[in-house]
Amino acid sequence: MDKSKALDLGIRRSAEMAAVFMIGDGLLGLLQPRRHVALWRSDVPAVDALVRPFAERPGRRRAYGALQIVAGIALASALKRRHPR
Repeated sequence: MDKSKALDLGIRRSAEMAAVFMIGDGLLGLLQPRRHVALWRSDVPAVDALVRPFAERPGRRRAYGALQIVAGIALASALKRRHPR
């Protein structure tokens, strides 16, 4: 495999992993928003800043979860269209 094909494969695999993460994280946030947010709360301010907007707002986390699922499926679908094999 030449370098160009290897790089393309690495990019597609990374995008696929991102899609899987988005779908899985979105599903957990949709189904168990309080537990999922509590798990990610942190004493590290930069980390906690990512989940703080969802604390005590399960509806907001559910909406974000649904958005993550849609975005993950869209990303995976774009990869499929680009490489139909």
